[in-house]
Amino acid sequence: MINILKKRSLCVLKAFMFSMQGFRFALKQRPIQDELIGCAVLVPIAFYVDVTAIERLMLLGSLLLVIIVEILNTAVEVVIDRISEEQHPLSGAAKDLGSAAVFLSLSWVCIVWAVILWPVITG
Repeated sequence: MINILKKRSLCVLKAFMFSMQGFRFALKQRPIQDELIGCAVLVPIAFYVDVTAIERLMLLGSLLLVIIVEILNTAVEVVIDRISEEQHPLSGAAKDLGSAAVFLSLSWVCIVWAVILWPVITG
């Protein structure tokens, strides 16, 4: 039983270390840096405005969604670039789909923030 717990703890620790490597790589990418700057501006606003806890979670969750989608988009682009530098329609399609996902997540931020903050601003 102790051996199983040690092995599982080691697996969790390794997974955590791989995640930290991923975060370090992500933080070096310009699009993620830009989105984190946007978060640095918007997160304090989310805590400053007078909204319910659920609305605040929606505001913050929409920002987290953008970071998650951008990390996944970066992963797709890295894999495509690793496979080949030559132009291929499927490689372009994969990158375009990742970009579309980022666009949709950013659009969702705009919608969520507008719907929640409009009554606060006009109220």
